[in-house]
Amino acid sequence: MIRAWFGINTHPFSIENVTLLAQQQDIFDTLKVHCQQGGLCLLMGQPGTGKSVIKDAMKQNTDKRMVIISVNRTMHTYSNTLKILCEAFAIDIDGLHVKCEKRLIEEAFTLNRQGKMLATIIDEAHLMDIDVLRKLRLMFEEFPKNHNLILIGQPDIMAKMALKVNDDIKSRITYSVLMPKLNPDDLEAFILAQFDKAGLGHNILTSEALALIVRSADGVLRRARNLCISCLLEALRARIKSIDIDIVNKVLIQPHWRNDYDIFPQNPS
Repeated sequence: MIRAWFGINTHPFSIENVTLLAQQQDIFDTLKVHCQQGGLCLLMGQPGTGKSVIKDAMKQNTDKRMVIISVNRTMHTYSNTLKILCEAFAIDIDGLHVKCEKRLIEEAFTLNRQGKMLATIIDEAHLMDIDVLRKLRLMFEEFPKNHNLILIGQPDIMAKMALKVNDDIKSRITYSVLMPKLNPDDLEAFILAQFDKAGLGHNILTSEALALIVRSADGVLRRARNLCISCLLEALRARIKSIDIDIVNKVLIQPHWRNDYDIFPQNPS
């Protein structure tokens, strides 16, 4: 609908052909270096700060020497997690977890003999049971030394690592980073860059509308993306091809954009 109304061929804010901001590019480059040497990396951040953007960039920008395995389903037992990993590696999932471990290790060494580097990405790692993570870490110890395990999740995962009982995992971390919120200038640059990729002119957004979107997104990429798409849909509904401050405000009155105290006003005491 948006593409047809605005006369463009690419959907705005598509995850395809990801363009990284400067701070994301720095993290991306560091993770690739650890893929060459092997390690255990933690990529942390609040929801919507761009962790998945980096993950998608790694999957899209792999070369012939690197194999990226990505797992998103983390709320499982160890046996089921192994089967998910086997599916990601495209190997047989039948049998007990000991057989699955053996096949995974053999596949890792097969890739190593082919001269390939291996990175396993576990998304939403903060939801994973720590005992499952410990068992995975022990299995990955048997992988070739250039294997990089990348855990992506919310900062809660660091609180788990800080417990003394989990020193065996924390002591093996080779790189960790906490993704901050974007400053207003970077967030504005992100929005305009996404418009450029989609073939949308900057003049579709008035300066006041852009400023309000940036302020309301509060440095969070996902909020900026969702707000922009909602504004484009609202402009489509209004049968206009520009977004002014009135369009943005029509979106912002929706309950999920408002603070709790705006939705549920406190009774005066």
